[in-house]
Amino acid sequence: MGPVTSTSPSPGSPDSSLLDLAPVIPVVVVHDAADAVPMARALVAGGLPAIEVTFRTPAAADAIRAIADEVPDAVVGAGTVLTPEQVETAVAAGSRFLVTPGWTDRLLGALDASGLPYLPGVSTTSEVVALLERGVEEMKFFPAEAAGGTAYLKALASPLPRARFCPTGGVNASNALGYLSLPNVGCVGGTWMLPPDALEAGDWARVESLAREAAALRR
Repeated sequence: MGPVTSTSPSPGSPDSSLLDLAPVIPVVVVHDAADAVPMARALVAGGLPAIEVTFRTPAAADAIRAIADEVPDAVVGAGTVLTPEQVETAVAAGSRFLVTPGWTDRLLGALDASGLPYLPGVSTTSEVVALLERGVEEMKFFPAEAAGGTAYLKALASPLPRARFCPTGGVNASNALGYLSLPNVGCVGGTWMLPPDALEAGDWARVESLAREAAALRR
């Protein structure tokens, strides 16, 4: 897999976008790092190479490190990044991209300094304009459904055509295509290919099958 870049103001010239790797980025909450590698292999086999491991559990950094070390075709990143310290931890673990639910100037500075592509979270027009002013054109729209869903993003497309989004939060198999049909949406983030009962049972074949269905979603 080639380099992953975004149009965020990270060092380096962008030649491919995180938003274009696959129509869906799985948003993964790992409670046991031992599950990370088989889970990632199932997702990649199903056609979803970009995997966001959220910093919501103590196992997150170890899970990112394991995927980075053992699943070479995966593009693993860190999600729910809230502090500059978590940025450093994510980079040290081998993350290839960073995702936040929101942003501050301090956090944005740390994201920029990391040298990795990143998707800062937004939910208002003013946040989008502020990021565009800073040269950031790719963002996470969160929480997507609660913040206005497809109607909100559709309304942003004309006045803010440079902004591209990865909507996450309430996105599922039923509504994902509605988001993906919008001109300013590059991909969506979701968890529906990772049902809790399949994870608990270690049913990686089911995860792979659901990932394949998600990967087939196209605008």
